[in-house]
Amino acid sequence: MIRVLLAEDHGVVRGALIALLNLTGDIEVVAETDRGDKVVPHALASAPDVAVIDIEMPGVDGIDATTRLKRAMPACRVLILTGLASTGLLRRAMDAGATGFLLKDAPTERLAESIRRVAQGECVIDASLALAAMHATVTPLTDRESAVLGLVGSGATTGEIAAELHLSAATVRNYISSVITKTGARNRTDAVRIAVESGWIEALRHP
Repeated sequence: MIRVLLAEDHGVVRGALIALLNLTGDIEVVAETDRGDKVVPHALASAPDVAVIDIEMPGVDGIDATTRLKRAMPACRVLILTGLASTGLLRRAMDAGATGFLLKDAPTERLAESIRRVAQGECVIDASLALAAMHATVTPLTDRESAVLGLVGSGATTGEIAAELHLSAATVRNYISSVITKTGARNRTDAVRIAVESGWIEALRHP
């Protein structure tokens, strides 16, 4: 029997997943939580083989929860669930120690099979994301988004970026929001780090 901890903040979704997984015959949900900062305490109390963690959670997000869980219980495997198909999020999840990454709209049968494979030590990644990751050197950013992010990396303020690129401050903020979404970053600083490491931008030296 594969022991599973399920971390999902939507009660209806969590309840449905628990009911369906418990019907498989070889998977048992032994703990559940609706908060990322409760993952480790619940895991320590229930000793799951696999933690299925939603990426968007109150308290701390699923990636931070994964980092904490792997530090506290290295043997526990982690399967991340997300509604956003982002190679940036995939990269962060793998860096945190997850061995599975599945989109939320996947059939329950695929979730159950992914749990089984992760429990056996396999790495399971949603096929569409795996394909995207193979071409991760191709930037998802537009030229203007790259220019804005490069200036962010140089230390320029929103007002300075707006003046240099002849944009309004609101437009600059919209570009930065779009970049954060596309890269799966926590914030603008994290977006710069991801883009530089991926070779998408070079941080500029701002006067």
